[in-house]
Amino acid sequence: MPTYERRTTVRAPLEEVWEFHSRIDGLEAVTADWMNLRVEGLLGPDGEPDPDVLEVGTEISLSMQPFDVGPRQHWTSLITERERGDGSAYFRDEMVHSPFAFERWEHTHAFYADGDRTVLRDRVEYELPLGALGEAASPLSGVGFEAMFRDRHRRTKAHLEP
Repeated sequence: MPTYERRTTVRAPLEEVWEFHSRIDGLEAVTADWMNLRVEGLLGPDGEPDPDVLEVGTEISLSMQPFDVGPRQHWTSLITERERGDGSAYFRDEMVHSPFAFERWEHTHAFYADGDRTVLRDRVEYELPLGALGEAASPLSGVGFEAMFRDRHRRTKAHLEP
């Protein structure tokens, strides 16, 4: 299965980086303005609306309208794993519904303490439709992923570094 991965070191402690990424505000902060991201709904694992933390079972309904062109595109992600250990933490979201041509999308957000810094690692495992043809086209996806995640990591650093 094709994967994309990006790592960045953030000059901020693990707890601060983990906290930032564990809330919907963090997602909004790292998404480029031109994407016109809108959180349409946030439902916690117990059915409560707008939970403070993205726990396992949280469903996130989003839409975007890049450059204000065309109709809004809607998708839904589900937090499927979340763990905080000694010196590391991660959570995983899976795309449940999407206008994009992915058969599968799993995004693991991992964080590793490095003294007073944190290594941030995004890893996306995905599968395009059309079997072998989709697999042959997957390297082209990496171009879009690289630009998007480079910007997300830059925005994370801008929000958290002194």
